[in-house]
Amino acid sequence: MKHAFVTLFVLYLLVAAGAQESTQISKGIQEAEKAQAAIEKSIPSPQMPSQRTPADFQRDADQLATLAQSIPADLNSVSRGMLPKDVIQKLKQIEKLAKRLRSELNPQGSAGAGLACSAASSRCETR
Repeated sequence: MKHAFVTLFVLYLLVAAGAQESTQISKGIQEAEKAQAAIEKSIPSPQMPSQRTPADFQRDADQLATLAQSIPADLNSVSRGMLPKDVIQKLKQIEKLAKRLRSELNPQGSAGAGLACSAASSRCETR
């Protein structure tokens, strides 16, 4: 009788351990699936080429020129020991506008490709 009780107890432990192991495996699989979903969400979707008009490019170029013209006066203040509060923000905006114009006018990054815009007329043509 004692031997049967020990056998049943061992059998119970084996069944319980097997059930716990399958629970751990399924938790691991669930965590892996969550991680995969997070990775897929973080991958940016391919963007369609922008449909910007020549007027949009001209507006960005004008804003870039205006910001760039204001920098020398700000730097004169720096030489007197005063840093205008918005000079760093202006420089960041200049960089952002320049990068956007460059990437949209020349999306392949090679010389001679992209759009050619005439300053005299507000026309942009594909090269």
